[in-house]
Amino acid sequence: MSSSVSGYVLFSWILLAVAVFISLFLVNAPYGRYFNGRAGLSMNGRLGWIIMEAPAPIIFATCFLTGFQTATIPQIIFLIMWESHYIDRSFIYPITLRISSKPLPITVLAAGFIFNVMNAYLNGSYIVINTPRYLENWLYDIRFLTGLAIFILGFFVNRYSDLILYRIRRMTLTEYAVPCGGFFHWVSCPNYLGEILIWIGWTIATWSPVAAAFALWTAANLAPRAHSHHKWYLDHFDDYPSKRKALLPGIW
Repeated sequence: MSSSVSGYVLFSWILLAVAVFISLFLVNAPYGRYFNGRAGLSMNGRLGWIIMEAPAPIIFATCFLTGFQTATIPQIIFLIMWESHYIDRSFIYPITLRISSKPLPITVLAAGFIFNVMNAYLNGSYIVINTPRYLENWLYDIRFLTGLAIFILGFFVNRYSDLILYRIRRMTLTEYAVPCGGFFHWVSCPNYLGEILIWIGWTIATWSPVAAAFALWTAANLAPRAHSHHKWYLDHFDDYPSKRKALLPGIW
């Protein structure tokens, strides 16, 4: 792909993220607690989630397997970072942690599947073709060290928050209750905040324009949903903590 063509693709990708951000403040994506049965055909939520997310770890790994014979240490670390998130997200999370028992609409599955194919290819191919940037000295670059630290922080916040939500369902035998403990002390959706931090960290560590577009996509998808979740909690629980924010502690 030529640089001019890839630039147009990236610009279009960013514009689409902005459109998604605006639309999701107007209409909730119809899955999970917002499933209403009006989105057409649907399937088992757990199986649908696995199908939707599986391209992310598979395609990214394929870029590495087919892109070169020898990867640098920073590139191997990037592979581990990506796969550590997406193997968990695609296969472990839907089986062992908290996935809604509600069906997943085929339209949502298809949109997520296409996004993951495109996103994994863009990020994986960028890492592969930029070997000269990611030599061993990149390990000591402040961008790599800062990004890795933010990635690890986001990973912890995301997983710990998901564990709290899982325990709610396991202990109360209900899908939804007021989550408490951990980062829920400050915000309604720390799991989403953690995921946004993951990809901000990824962007800084790789110093990649396609990674930045992905971080924008993550925020465009999760910020409106966090806003909707926060409003949903306030509407459904009279004792919901009034000082808790939606996504950003003390701000919003």
